Amino acid sequence: MTKLLSKKVADSRTLISQLMMPNDANHLGTVHGGVILSIADKVAYVCACRHAGSYCVTASVDRVSFDSPIKVGQLVTFDATLRYVGKTSMEVGIDIYAEDLISKIKTKTNTCYFTMVSIAQNGKPTAVPSLLIETEEEKAKFEEARLRKELSLKYARGKINSLSS
Repeated sequence: MTKLLSKKVADSRTLISQLMMPNDANHLGTVHGGVILSIADKVAYVCACRHAGSYCVTASVDRVSFDSPIKVGQLVTFDATLRYVGKTSMEVGIDIYAEDLISKIKTKTNTCYFTMVSIAQNGKPTAVPSLLIETEEEKAKFEEARLRKELSLKYARGKINSLSS
């Protein structure tokens, strides 16, 4: 087995923007949450693949918050970065912003966390490079992600009754 090198958070950062159209919206003119999640899943995939250097699959979506509605005609930008890396899994955090192209006002509308797993050609999970933490912000995000993972594992094993505990 070859030794995997560490990679920087910036090496896999993924920024994707998409204009929201009428077919993305409900009858109120706001974008369906499922549209946002579908795009976010693709962005998480790109970010994870860039880091892992292999195909990746979505293992879970830990948390999604919809803090502000997104309207038809707004440009939505998905800013994905790795927050945590384990042996074969990675947490991709995505901050989502909506921009009114006329007024130039940008609003952070969503945050979500995807756990992605690196998959080898044989279909089995495969090791990924470690994450090289360079800034205090990256360190804080890494620690938050580590705690999310720890709580999630405790919940899955029945050691806590609710993730809000």
